[in-house]
Amino acid sequence: MDRVILKVPIIGQIMHNSSIARFARTTAVTFKAGVPLVEALSIVAGATGNSVYEAAVLRMRDDVSVGYPVNVAMKQVNLFPHMVVQMTAIGEEAGALDAMLFKVAEYFEQEVNNAVDALSSLIEPLIMVFIGTIVGGMVIGMYLPIFKLASVVG
Repeated sequence: MDRVILKVPIIGQIMHNSSIARFARTTAVTFKAGVPLVEALSIVAGATGNSVYEAAVLRMRDDVSVGYPVNVAMKQVNLFPHMVVQMTAIGEEAGALDAMLFKVAEYFEQEVNNAVDALSSLIEPLIMVFIGTIVGGMVIGMYLPIFKLASVVG
């Protein structure tokens, strides 16, 4: 089901960005707290909120446990954007993986907020038209019998 949702044009992109933000934020927090990376990835897998990302993070955990850097494991699962892979690589090389993942999380959280705001701005007028149509139908339904009665009497 999650795989299908991720392919829906607008909602899918929001879900991708949301899952990446959750992954980055949770990984950064657990790694900063001193949890070993392999164990942190096991914890993070369930926190992504998406079965596709959960499976990808578990594959990443397996790759990291045999010695691959996190950015290489990310690239191999082919789910994370190039920018996330590059920022993770820079964070690993600089010894500041948690700081870079915090930046990734902030960026993608902002993207999700922007997309949701734009979507709600788009949906509000449609809801108003829908409600107006329903109210108009009810008004016509109430007054039509009165007008028919007036034409029969008059």
